[in-house]
Amino acid sequence: MKKIILIFILLISISCKNDGLIYENSFIIENVNLIDPINGLKKNMSVIINGNKIIKIYKTDSIKLSSKNKIYRFAGKYLIPGLWDSHVHFSYERDLSKAMPNLFLAHGITSVRDTGGEFEFVNKFKQDAIQDPKTKTRVMIAGPLIDGKFNVYDGSSKALPLLSIKNNNLEQLEKNALHLIENEVDFLKAYEMLSPEQFKLLAEIAKKNNLKLTGHVPLSMNVIEASNMGLSSIEHLRNIELSMTNESDKLFQERQDILKNKSKIKGSALRSMLHKKQRMRSIYDLDSSKIKSVVEVLVKNDTWQIPTMRLVSNKAYKLYKDPEYTTLLEVLPLYKKNEWIQKINLTSSAPDKEIIDYAKWASNMVNFMKKKGISFMAGTDTPIGFLIPGLSLHQELEDLHNSGLSTLETIQTATINPAKYFNIQDSLGRIKSGFIADLLVLDRNPLEEISNTKSIFAVIKDGHYMNRAHIDSLLSHYK
Repeated sequence: MKKIILIFILLISISCKNDGLIYENSFIIENVNLIDPINGLKKNMSVIINGNKIIKIYKTDSIKLSSKNKIYRFAGKYLIPGLWDSHVHFSYERDLSKAMPNLFLAHGITSVRDTGGEFEFVNKFKQDAIQDPKTKTRVMIAGPLIDGKFNVYDGSSKALPLLSIKNNNLEQLEKNALHLIENEVDFLKAYEMLSPEQFKLLAEIAKKNNLKLTGHVPLSMNVIEASNMGLSSIEHLRNIELSMTNESDKLFQERQDILKNKSKIKGSALRSMLHKKQRMRSIYDLDSSKIKSVVEVLVKNDTWQIPTMRLVSNKAYKLYKDPEYTTLLEVLPLYKKNEWIQKINLTSSAPDKEIIDYAKWASNMVNFMKKKGISFMAGTDTPIGFLIPGLSLHQELEDLHNSGLSTLETIQTATINPAKYFNIQDSLGRIKSGFIADLLVLDRNPLEEISNTKSIFAVIKDGHYMNRAHIDSLLSHYK
């Protein structure tokens, strides 16, 4: 009898040993090549996800797992954090907006930063994501662009939808900014027609409320002033060239005269006039000492850049005229695809030397800024400029890499950097125990070729695993 009992105990012991560890209510990404934006590549790693969090990361052969676990075996594949597009506009083409969350998620964009739109409209997307974090892309919002007396995006045409709020004086600006803050926007955005006094007040309000202030350098100011006053980040490198030219003082005075707007023309026309008069004049007459001075101030003040490179290169090199681009548009709802094709067909195929020169300048400037230690976030401006929501972020990464960022630095611009920007770097943007499980499984290594970020095998959003079939269903949902 004793012999039988001993044999029974031995069999149980062997069984437990063979079964290995069980992680309840979890799933395991096994034997994947992990790419953390800080620590880089670690091969043959496994990641355990419980709920919406990463709870353990270990070398695959260091722990024996029970076959009872839910395991996804990904030998030869790559794991990166979910990506951010840090410059989008849900309200630019409202008839496309409903499809945008699916388009983002299907392309591995698990978080976005909406940089201008009517508050009630963009806040709906933010709240939807808060209510349903496992199937919706996270949305951080600024609400409307905060502009001056002659606001640009005033709703006067389809090309100029109502993305901004007009501010005639300081009192109005303060009231509007505080209203946005009371409604819990995530940052504020300054626009080009603000006066220096308005911008200064807005920067003070943002600082007092512990919010980032992003935007375009107001045409009434120079970039050094704006950075010193508290501009946390600059979108599109907008208007920085005006402070980098041999004629910067002369151009500044010229702008002050034109901005008086004695003819009371629309803000959009006024802005376009100044861009046309001064942008390329500055690009063609750069002063290396002034470039150095500007960049030194941006470094000192930690003024980040969201250069939106693909917005420029798409237009400069007519990338949307390529027949292959029409194929890429297949992910859009049919009515929107047809609308964009019609608009693209109406655009000229002739190269525009000035836009090409501007694109080259922007790329060189990103390279120079990177070498000096300025931080970047990847953003696109989608759906402006025929930029496809989701896909355009991967194209932006290619342009940033081609402008001198390493592949790992490029990945940082769409992962840990936006998390740092919003001060959530302790919970998002890395592959680390305790972090939110927003992750992408890739077929190919993006450290070898940045375009491999498009080789998406699976998306994990807030701990929810979506395979390729699920991803494809997201793309077909609004067709």
